[in-house]
Amino acid sequence: MRVGVLTGGGDCPGLNAVIRAVVRKGVQVYGYEFVGFRDGWRGPLEGDTSALDVQAVRGILPRGGTILGSSRTNPVKVEGGIERIKDNLAGLGVDALIAIGGEDTLGVARQLHENGVKVVGVPKTIDNDLNATDYTFGFDTAVNIAMEAIDRLHTTAESHHRALICEVMGRHAGWIALHAGMAAGANVILIPERPFDIEKVVGYVESRFKTRYAPIIVVAEGAHPIDGQMDVQTGELDAFGHIRLGGIGERLAAEIEKRTGKEARTTVLGHIQRGGTPTAFDRVLATRFGLHAIDAVHDADFGKMVGLQGTDIVRVDLSAATDELKTVPAERYTESEVFFG
Repeated sequence: MRVGVLTGGGDCPGLNAVIRAVVRKGVQVYGYEFVGFRDGWRGPLEGDTSALDVQAVRGILPRGGTILGSSRTNPVKVEGGIERIKDNLAGLGVDALIAIGGEDTLGVARQLHENGVKVVGVPKTIDNDLNATDYTFGFDTAVNIAMEAIDRLHTTAESHHRALICEVMGRHAGWIALHAGMAAGANVILIPERPFDIEKVVGYVESRFKTRYAPIIVVAEGAHPIDGQMDVQTGELDAFGHIRLGGIGERLAAEIEKRTGKEARTTVLGHIQRGGTPTAFDRVLATRFGLHAIDAVHDADFGKMVGLQGTDIVRVDLSAATDELKTVPAERYTESEVFFG
C-alpha cells in the first residue's frame, strides 16, 4: 500500500513527531510505502510530492514546524479542486491519505472522504479547539511559551508601574489565554467566549494598582468587548474565509490609558507561540496520534480522526471533530475570575 501524508494550516510543534511515527510504524510493521505532499492541500492539488521514508524522518522528533511544509490552500475554493486531488492521488498510486491539521484541513478531508477518498485525520491545533479530543498536540507547547513570557512581563510591569497586556492566539476559543493566564498569575483574562465589559477591566486594573503591584492582562486575539464599548477593527479574509485577527491588545491598552491615566503597553506573542521545539507532552501525544493513525489506515477505518479521550487514543468520525468547535465552558472561565483584580 502507498500512503500519502500532508500537514495543513498553521505550523504547530509536534507535526514532525506525527510524521515520524506514521512512517516508522507504517514501514517497519506494515511494510507500506509513503509519499509526502508539500505545503498542505496544495501538494495533492498540484501533485507536488516529497520523498518520505525512514531516512527522511530520522532526527525530526524534537524539531518544530513540519518537514513537509504547510499552507492554508483550500481546494474546495478551486474550481474542480476535489477532482484534481482524486486524479493526482490515482496517478501517483496513492491508496490512502493521512491529513494532519485543524478544523479547516480536516473539513477538507471530510469532503474528500465523502467523495470516495480513503482518508484518516490527525488533529493539530495550538488553539485546542477541535471537538472529540481532550487535547490537541501543540497546545501544551504554546501554553508553556506564553506562560514563560507572562512570567517575564511581571517584573517589567512592577518595575515601571505599568499595565502590561499580553495578546495570545485564540480566534474563537480562549484555551491558550485561560491556561497561560492561570499558570502565570494574570490579573485579568479575556477570551472570545465571554465579551468583556471595559469598565470592569478598568476596575480590575485600578484595583491592582492600589495593591502597589502592576496588572497583567492576558487577552486572546479573538476577544472582543460588549457591543458599542470600543471600536474593534476587522481585517482581510484568508482562503477559508477567516478574518485575520490581531490588534485587540493595542486597542485595549489605549482604552486603559485613556480611562485610568496609567501607562499601558502590549506584547503580541503571535507566531512565537507556534515555533520551536515541542514539549515532552506534545511529543508523546503527537507520536501516539501517528501510531494510531497508521493503524486506522491498516484497518481500512477511513473517514475517521484519531483523538485523545482520557488517556486513550480513540477513533471518531471526522464530522464529530469538525461540526462544532470546542470552546471554553462558562464554568472554566468562572474558576479564573477568582484571581481577577
